[in-house]
Amino acid sequence: MNITLFSIKRSRITYSVVFLIIIGGLSMFSNLSQDSMPPYTIRVATVVSTFPGAGPERVEQLVTDKIEKKVQEIPEVKEISSQSRTGLSVVTITLKDQVTPVLLQDIWDLVRRKIQTIEKDLPNEVSWTLNDDGIGDVYGIMLGLVSDGFTYQELKDYAEDIRDRLIKLDDVAKVEIGGTQEEQVFIEYDNARLSQYGLSAGMLQNIIGTTNILYSGGAVNQESERIILEPTGNFNELEDLKQMIVTAGGSGEVVYLGDITNIHKGYKSPVESITRVDGKPSLSISINQKEGANIVELGEIVDEEIEEIKGNLPIGLNLKRLSSMDGFVGGEVNNFVSNLMQSIIIVFSVMLIFLGLRTGIVIASLIPLVTLATLMFMGIINMGLNQVTLAGLIMALGMMVDNAVVVAESIMVKLDEGQSRLDAAVNSCSELFVPLLISTLTTSAAFLSFYLAESTMGDIVGPLFVVISSALLLSWILSLSVVALLAYRFISTGERQYRGLTGIIERPFDILSLQFDRLILWMRNYYDQIIAWALVHRLLVIGGILVAFIGSLSLFGNIPFVFFPDSERNLITIDINLAQGSRIEFTSDVVAQIEDFISSHLQVNESGQRGVLDWSAYIGEGPESYDLGYQADEPNTNYAHMLVNTSSGDDNGMVITRLDSFAFN
Repeated sequence: MNITLFSIKRSRITYSVVFLIIIGGLSMFSNLSQDSMPPYTIRVATVVSTFPGAGPERVEQLVTDKIEKKVQEIPEVKEISSQSRTGLSVVTITLKDQVTPVLLQDIWDLVRRKIQTIEKDLPNEVSWTLNDDGIGDVYGIMLGLVSDGFTYQELKDYAEDIRDRLIKLDDVAKVEIGGTQEEQVFIEYDNARLSQYGLSAGMLQNIIGTTNILYSGGAVNQESERIILEPTGNFNELEDLKQMIVTAGGSGEVVYLGDITNIHKGYKSPVESITRVDGKPSLSISINQKEGANIVELGEIVDEEIEEIKGNLPIGLNLKRLSSMDGFVGGEVNNFVSNLMQSIIIVFSVMLIFLGLRTGIVIASLIPLVTLATLMFMGIINMGLNQVTLAGLIMALGMMVDNAVVVAESIMVKLDEGQSRLDAAVNSCSELFVPLLISTLTTSAAFLSFYLAESTMGDIVGPLFVVISSALLLSWILSLSVVALLAYRFISTGERQYRGLTGIIERPFDILSLQFDRLILWMRNYYDQIIAWALVHRLLVIGGILVAFIGSLSLFGNIPFVFFPDSERNLITIDINLAQGSRIEFTSDVVAQIEDFISSHLQVNESGQRGVLDWSAYIGEGPESYDLGYQADEPNTNYAHMLVNTSSGDDNGMVITRLDSFAFN
């Protein structure tokens, strides 16, 4: 049966479907997952090997080269790159784009087995790990626990409590704490004093090691009961270590360890990493959402948790955001809604001028209806909202209305020819069914290459094809059904018959429509004059078109090519790489100079000012991946990474320019 005839004859079914689309689309819109970018397969892993005390050349010859040659035997490997540093080898393995997610884990297991076969050929001191788990995880919300007078151990205790609270949230997958300092017990001694008791540093180490028993003491059977023996020689408190009895060599004299040494707690030196927020010692708390979760809703829940946590923190501790992907994603969704409303208004205004009030309403109604239907379809196939899918929806807004314009105008033409409403609608559907389908598929095919591309870029932009194709096909179906039905009901004939509204507002509506028709007729008169002039001076018009075309081609080369534009997120990053071998203390001093410049010249103190809101610095080791475009490198004392939150995405360029001027001049 003709789809238009069915929609008109079974109008109650059509209206019911429209109602379901509206309810389903609105429901799906609120429940769709929201993230910055679509998920894609990470085909990269690293083999990290430690070789304590070895220089870069020895690491390259004895470790890196052997691992590279063994991994090259795997046919799925696309590229291998490596870094050999003092005591450290990092081999990065990139697989071919054709490797599917199903085969990914099998290949990484094969890499492990390959490396295990050459373990006997590596120096005994070498230990290696394959880092393939968690690559691609994004910690969209990062918090900083800022200290003013607290020790790192106290900071860690509070951070652990916060982590335990955040990990219980429904949409949270992982919570990682960064910037912690390893606490150690230091035993300082004087060799001269030890020699008075017939002791040496080695003897002292053996005595402490044999006293601090950390292994099982076995078990004893007592009738029907089995009793586990637990040695009590281990040290639970610092005072236990100080009270340990040491027997002097030779004389047999006994003394307390605390009497002949200085015992105190401290932190591992030199430190491996340092985290600062606004120049103050801090710990970072990174939150990773579950797959398919809504990061905007998660951000709102985290904000509520932050306010409650702040109320329980002591004076001198502050919990604040360092990186907020949820705010950026929420802004993108709001921009889409704004673009949707603008599209409806623009289409309605244009249709109002050229086709009349009623036709404008009928055609403009297709935009929200197709958008809601597309959102419902995205929910069915489990495709969330992100920068790519939102871009696809925005691109489709300008194309989805074409089918409705063609259908409505065809019906109007047939009405003017004297056909009945039903015949005009049905005949239009019969004529336009195939042409509109071919036009829709042709437009959709322009984006097919994105979807078929076997690469990471294809994984990212592939959803463009799905979103645009579904929107255009739904536009084609709804234009031949719902738009045709609305045109049948509401668009008036030449005799100005109108049956779509009740008699109470029928006459005022017709009067208003008549005034718009007069306005359109006035504009068409001038349009006809322009057309007549163009036909008379056709050589001049064609020449002007050719000149404009050639001029546009010559100027096209001056347009900069940018596949992905700069991010509009109010966040900039600073990577600091100093000479190899630089001490972490020196790297920290360099970062402190940048922090002082930001604090004195760029930080804003009042609303409305342009500059830097706050910042965080990660020295020696980068933060968790706060964006799909960033992956932390292996720890290095000459490396630092900074996150700088600006007052607006439009101010990023100004802040970058001033920071570059300070850093390089």
